[in-house]
Amino acid sequence: MKYCRFQHNGRGEYGLVESVAGKDEITRVFLKPPDAGGDVEDLPTKAIARLPLADAKLLVPVRPSKIVCVGRNYRAHAAELGNEVPTEPLLFFKPPSSLLASGEDIRRPQISQRTDFEGELAVVMGRRCYKLAGDEDVRPLILGYTVLNDFTARDLQKKDSQWTRGKGFDTFCPVGPVVTGEIDPWAGVGVETRVNGDLRQHGNTLDFIFPLEVVIRYICDVMTLEPGDVIATGTPEGVGPVVAGDTIEITVEAVGTLRNRVVDE
Repeated sequence: MKYCRFQHNGRGEYGLVESVAGKDEITRVFLKPPDAGGDVEDLPTKAIARLPLADAKLLVPVRPSKIVCVGRNYRAHAAELGNEVPTEPLLFFKPPSSLLASGEDIRRPQISQRTDFEGELAVVMGRRCYKLAGDEDVRPLILGYTVLNDFTARDLQKKDSQWTRGKGFDTFCPVGPVVTGEIDPWAGVGVETRVNGDLRQHGNTLDFIFPLEVVIRYICDVMTLEPGDVIATGTPEGVGPVVAGDTIEITVEAVGTLRNRVVDE
């Protein structure tokens, strides 16, 4: 199942996205939020006039209580920034106030001299979970997957002893355009980033240092994950600076393309 959140009749609605004649269209709206927990397939929907996804005013498709990010989960990315490969997952947060929809502008703060893109696959949790059993399968806990840009003020990240400021500005967490349960990161999913049309990142989830079952268990040993919470799984090599006027396009295979323009604050 694939869904988005979009502007409909003056308010934000969750819409079911289906392929019609080879094109993605919003065909129904959910009467309850898909990220409220439970089985999405059991949620009631109602039919609407079909709307091509490309014509919809898309909103951020997630409303998490927290955004948990995994740093340096690709060896080549750790190396390109001169960092050691971690021996256990490296966690940090981005605040929900940093969320941004596909198609909206990322604002570069005046106090930063370097801002970088970081294209990632993101996990959207579907069930409340804490202290998982060692043999518990994490897949039923996952609602779906989406695309995320862990936008970063790199100079501030390096300056500070922790990463909250460099990662947490408003608009620094673009997410979208949809959430889907129709991919399998364990089987390998491609992640690509283009800036102004030029390919900058090309990775695959098969290259994770810590696979999703390790990441989710590690997080759940520390904190409760709630339905709708987002886990950013790390970025492949190729990150780099962007400036005002640049357009960033992050594509996760079989999910879609997250597109945002950079502007000065």
